[in-house]
Amino acid sequence: MVSNPHLSAALTCVAIRRLLEGARARSDRRRRRLRRILARCQWQGRNGLYMQLNATAPILALYANPEACLKKDFRVKRSSVAYLVQMLSSPKDHGWGQDIEVLVLLYSLAHGLSLSVVSSAFGIPKSTVHRIIRHVSGKIKANLKTLISLPTADELPAIAGGFCQLANSPAFHHAAGAIDGCHIRIKPPGNEYHKDYINYKLFPSIQMQAICDSTGRFLDVFIGYPGSVHDARVLRNSPIFSQALFPPAGWFLLGDGGYPCLEKPVALLTPYKVPRGQVRARFHAHHARARSVVERAFGRMKTRWRATFFKALEVSPSFAPDIIACCAFLHNLCINMNDVLEDAEAFPPEDQDQNPPPAAAGGQESPGHHIRDRIAAQLSAPVQMAPHLREHDYI
Repeated sequence: MVSNPHLSAALTCVAIRRLLEGARARSDRRRRRLRRILARCQWQGRNGLYMQLNATAPILALYANPEACLKKDFRVKRSSVAYLVQMLSSPKDHGWGQDIEVLVLLYSLAHGLSLSVVSSAFGIPKSTVHRIIRHVSGKIKANLKTLISLPTADELPAIAGGFCQLANSPAFHHAAGAIDGCHIRIKPPGNEYHKDYINYKLFPSIQMQAICDSTGRFLDVFIGYPGSVHDARVLRNSPIFSQALFPPAGWFLLGDGGYPCLEKPVALLTPYKVPRGQVRARFHAHHARARSVVERAFGRMKTRWRATFFKALEVSPSFAPDIIACCAFLHNLCINMNDVLEDAEAFPPEDQDQNPPPAAAGGQESPGHHIRDRIAAQLSAPVQMAPHLREHDYI
C-alpha cells in the first residue's frame, strides 16, 4: 500500500496515460483494418482501382472515346500516349491506373495549370494529383536514358551530315551536336538564396543545358543550376566537360558566344567576337544556320509543354529539375513518334539572345581557334579551282 499521496497520484496518471495510449493504438488498428476492407470492396479488375473515377468528367470522356483527338488537350497524339503508358507500365502498378496517371502529368505539363485546376478537370483530389505527378515523373526520370543518350560512333556521320545540310556547307562534316542553355522560370525559394536564381534577364530561373543533333533531338541534358550562373560555368561543371564524355576526338560541338572556343577537353566552336572581314562574316552565317537548331528545339519543347513557357513552374525549386527533364524526355518521344505540333514554330525560343554575356576565361583548357580558322578558310575557299590556277606549281 502506497502511503505517499503524491506518489499515488503519479501512479494513477501513469495508469491513465497507458490506458489512453492503448485505446488510441486499438483505434488506429481498427481504422487501418476498415481501410483495408474498404479497399478490397472497391477493388475492380486487374488494374486494382482503389477509387471510382468520375467517368462524366469531360477530359476522361474524351480519352474514353477512341475516335477523339487528344492533341488539343494533351498536346500529343493518342499513339504517343499509348507508347508512353507501355514504356512506364510495370506489374506492380496500382491505384488509379497507369494511363490515367500519365494523362494527369501530360495535362499538367501541356497547360501549366495549378494542382487545383488539374484536380477539378479529372475529378481527383488535389493531394492525389500531387502524388501522381511525383510518381510518374519519377518513373520518367528512371527511364531518361532510354530516349536521351549520347550517339554511338556509327550514328555520328548521319548527325554530321544533317549539320552540313543545315549549314549549307560540307565544312561542318565533323559537327557532332549543338549546345546551348535555356532558362526555365520558377518560383524562387523563400530563403537567403533566392537572389541566386535571378538571371541576367532579371527573372528567377533554373538552367537547362542541352546538346541536340541536327533534327532537334536532345542527346544530353544537364539541369539544376540557378539562373545567375553563367553558361560557361554550367558547361565546366557538367559531366560532358568534366569527364570529357562527348564529342569524341576529331569531332566538335557548335555553341554561341556565351561559351569559349575550345579544343580540349571538349571541342567547341563558337562565333568570332569581332566578325571583321568577309571570311569571318561568312563563317558566322554558316555557323548560325547550323547552331540555331538547338534554339528551335528549346522553342518546340516550350511550345508543346507550356508549363515551361508561359509562367513559373508550380513546383518547388528542388523538384523543378525533374519536371524539366520530363519535358525533355517527352520532346524526344514526340520526335520518335513523328508527333509534330503545328504551332511549334509560331513561338520563338524565349531564351534566344543575339548578344549573350561573354564567356569567362578558363583554367587548364586548350583553345580551339585554329580549328575555327581552318573551317572559316574552307568556307571561303572556292569549290572548284579555276583552270588557269592549275597551270603552274605553288611554292
